Amino acid sequence: MKRTILIHPDPRLKKVCAVVLDVSDAMRALADDMLETMYDAPGVGLAAPQIGVMERLVVLDCVKEDGDKPRPLVMFNPEIISSSDETNVYEEGCLSIPEQYAEVTRPKEVEVAWMDRDGNAQREVFDGLWATCAQHEIDHLDGKLFIDYLKPLKRQMITRKMQKLKREMARG
Repeated sequence: MKRTILIHPDPRLKKVCAVVLDVSDAMRALADDMLETMYDAPGVGLAAPQIGVMERLVVLDCVKEDGDKPRPLVMFNPEIISSSDETNVYEEGCLSIPEQYAEVTRPKEVEVAWMDRDGNAQREVFDGLWATCAQHEIDHLDGKLFIDYLKPLKRQMITRKMQKLKREMARG
């Protein structure tokens, strides 16, 4: 089932999420809903707080080439174990901040540990877009948005645009 994505500013997007204690059928169904919502948007990542669920769950799929097999990842309680000193700059966007993009510098490589949809411990090193996406989504779980990395003026400008967009959406 497709879910509604919260638009910044929303207080839920600034909260730290709770640890998932049990990977239940309900949590797996939520992960499936999140993947459907992410693909439909379309996006390469989505965190549970973006749909108003305050739990540590993200979904990712950074396969962008047409014809390449999708690689949907479901991560419960993802955690960055280590990150490289070398950095990358990517123009990031966010489904909760539609049509706004900015360059963000992050570690080029990160090692992430998480629980998969069967409750098994997983660990993988990501680089490039996958690393950026994993860091961006894990930030969401800690109440941090990509615009928090920007200079105050640019962040305020984007926030004002989002406030205007929300007013227009409310008018329908």
